Parts: sequence; C-alpha cells; structure tokens
Amino acid sequence: MFKKVLIVEDQEIMNQGILSTIKELNIPDFDYVMYCDEAISRIKTALEKRNPYDLLIADLSFDTDHIPQKLCTGQELIFEAKKIQPGLKVVVFSVEKKAKKIDDLYKTYKINGFVSKARRDGQDLKSTIRKIFNGETVIPQEVVNTMRHISSEFDMYDIKLLELLAKGNKQSEISTYLKEHRMMPYGIRSIEKRLNELRDSIGAKNNIEMIVICKDIGLI
Repeated sequence: MFKKVLIVEDQEIMNQGILSTIKELNIPDFDYVMYCDEAISRIKTALEKRNPYDLLIADLSFDTDHIPQKLCTGQELIFEAKKIQPGLKVVVFSVEKKAKKIDDLYKTYKINGFVSKARRDGQDLKSTIRKIFNGETVIPQEVVNTMRHISSEFDMYDIKLLELLAKGNKQSEISTYLKEHRMMPYGIRSIEKRLNELRDSIGAKNNIEMIVICKDIGLI
C-alpha cells in the first residue's frame, strides 16, 4: 500500500472522511492542506528531502478567501504537481458530474482515478486507492459508457452544430456560419437532418432537451 499521501481539500467535513479512509488502509504517513499553493510547496519539500508523496488526493474546486493563491483549481494543482513529480499518482475526489470534464482529467492531466463525492464515497475511495496501488487506472463506468457513446456518435462538426444551437442561432444562421468557415455540409436541410439524428441518438424529444443533456455531460 502507499506509504505517504497528500490530501488537498478545503472542506473540513470532507477532510475527515478522507482521513478515515486513509487510516483504514493503514497508510502510515499523510498530510492534508486546504490550499493548492501549499500543496505544491509540500510536494517540492518532500522531494528535496527524498521522502516524496506516493499519492495525491485532490478536489477540483476551492473556495476563495482572504489568502491570495496562484493556483485556484484542482486542475492547476495537478498540472503543476505532475511537472514537479511526473510519477505522482493522483485521485480526484469531487462533486463533478460531467462525463466529458472527467474524461478530460484522464486525457489532459493524466490522473489515475476519479471518485465522486456521494453517499458511499468512502468505500469507493478505498477501492480506488487499492486498485491504483496495484497499477490500475480507475475510470467510473458511467463515464466510460457516456464517452464511448460520444466518441461513436459525435464529431467536431456535430459539436459545433450544438454549440451554435445552444447560443440561440437559427438554422439559417448556423448554415451561414458553417459556409463561412468551410464546414460541410452547410445546407439547411442537411443541418436539420443531422440535428434530428443527434436528437434520436441521445433520446431527446426536442432541440432544447438535447442541449440540456449535452450540457449536463459536458459535451458543450
């Protein structure tokens, strides 16, 4: 099991839950901080003392207060931590629900696991840490299912259609934009046909519901 863990979480109640999980896993050395800047300082110091952290557990969002910070999000923290210590294992522990955003954490920030803050999050966190220690990358199944569907159904043309539609553009305006940017097909009938296909693929009754669903999963 991991020997040294750094927890970055600004909610004290959540901190206590994570600490309880760490203790149940018999991890002997752990620290927790409330600020991303302090976390980076701890990681640097641990490396300098040749006693680095094995695992970083971090939230994505942090409340601002009177103490100014250079790093304000979990994404920024993970990016900087990986620059300093590329081999550091990372678990994100967050309320984030959008599958696309969670998927980006794996692809862009190279995290090793994601645990959603929920009723049974202690058990999920414990299981995730164990799997990561054994060399696995732990991706929530609902994220896998959603992203598999997105990958098979939506390309960049489709996403642009949805973005323009979400901004309130009429189909004639979307057609003009696509034509100006040389994105084909840009005919109104082709646009209408593709929007119908996209609605059917995600089970939306109308364009408004389709936009809501796409926003919920973080596609747009």
